Amino acid sequence: MPRRRNAADGEKGSDGWHMTNVERFRAVMNFEKPDRLPVIEWASWWGDTVTRWYNEGLDKTIPWDRIQTHFGLDYIQRVWMPVVTPDCPKPAFHGGPLISSEEEYDSFKRYLYPDPSCENVRRKMDVLASLAEEHERGDALLWYSFDGFFWFPRTLLGIEDHLYSFYDEPELYHRICSDLAEYIVSRLPDIYAHVKPDFMVISEDMSYNNGPMISEELFDEFLLPYYNRIIPEIKKYGTRVIVDTDGDVSMMIPWLKRAGVDGVLPLERQAGVDLVRLRREHPDFLFIGGFDKMTMPKGESAMRAEFERLYPVMRSGGFIPSCDHQTPPGVSLENYRTYVRLLREYAEKAVK
Repeated sequence: MPRRRNAADGEKGSDGWHMTNVERFRAVMNFEKPDRLPVIEWASWWGDTVTRWYNEGLDKTIPWDRIQTHFGLDYIQRVWMPVVTPDCPKPAFHGGPLISSEEEYDSFKRYLYPDPSCENVRRKMDVLASLAEEHERGDALLWYSFDGFFWFPRTLLGIEDHLYSFYDEPELYHRICSDLAEYIVSRLPDIYAHVKPDFMVISEDMSYNNGPMISEELFDEFLLPYYNRIIPEIKKYGTRVIVDTDGDVSMMIPWLKRAGVDGVLPLERQAGVDLVRLRREHPDFLFIGGFDKMTMPKGESAMRAEFERLYPVMRSGGFIPSCDHQTPPGVSLENYRTYVRLLREYAEKAVK
């Protein structure tokens, strides 16, 4: 049950109770009724978008991570845990390979799975530590993410060779995933020694506008064993596990549920995701995102129509509306302020 807070601490629910950002988020994730839905941007904005807003009058002195509260959004912070060292080589071109064989992987491992003393790991831990008190008060939502078992092999093998590797280099694929799984599990005690994040994300991007990039058989053979390795360990800490995959994830949801995944984001509308149908088919699954960002440059009427489309799912619980990816630079400062105003309106309306 949410605790009472002073008026200065936050908002007042319709029954006189006040919820913190953390309490509100956890209530929705538990399919309980909050005072209102969370009002968050899980992925913030493209850099070019904020540059446009600066030119349209946004105060440049506002720290990047506090722009969200300037707009009236709830504060949320993501910490993407590194799996490579700061000096890890870059591919020769976007999506190019870094390795192509087990021998090259053995040699390249000196750049992978950094230990706790590594600079980029310490920096991430410092971010968690710096927000621990704010999180404890309930004001800061925190989440962390790791590269997943589709994403990370693709980073190493390159976009094209990665898709062939399921057939050409299966032993190498399993070695990479096994090493990654062991590394993720090894990092958990340190993360939770600092703070207990509200959820975590396995970053995959393994679907596109026509559905998954792999078959269910390949998922079961090459990804599922490693989901089964890390998810029970994460859940020992009471943390929800979400998978981040762009495109149309609809077909993949049953696979993810078998793996113990609790939910997905970002549910891109332009890829054909029908969130109303997904809620009907998966009444106990968690969803974050879903709002068609392409309506945002079109003004209030288009955005309101999009909120109306999502409204039944907002009322169902287990869903936090947010942009279905980062806000693009075609969105003006004025239209973004309109979006936030409507988001707050529907976040309150959905629980009445």
